[in-house]
Amino acid sequence: MRMRYDREGDVLDMLVKEAQIHHAEDYGQIIVNYDEEGKVVEIEIVDASKLLGGFLAQIIKVPKREMVEIV
Repeated sequence: MRMRYDREGDVLDMLVKEAQIHHAEDYGQIIVNYDEEGKVVEIEIVDASKLLGGFLAQIIKVPKREMVEIV
């Protein structure tokens, strides 16, 4: 998996595999791109800093080797 972050557009792009995108589905701030067989090719997160900022802040606070549920 390869990830890129566009600071100007605030978009996090996660390339799962190299393939032609056939169609996409929009889940609010998350866009999932699929190949012709319906397998995930790429995941895009729009306004990534807003969506993931709180999530990442909680992860940083977790002590080593401890599982935590983030709601």
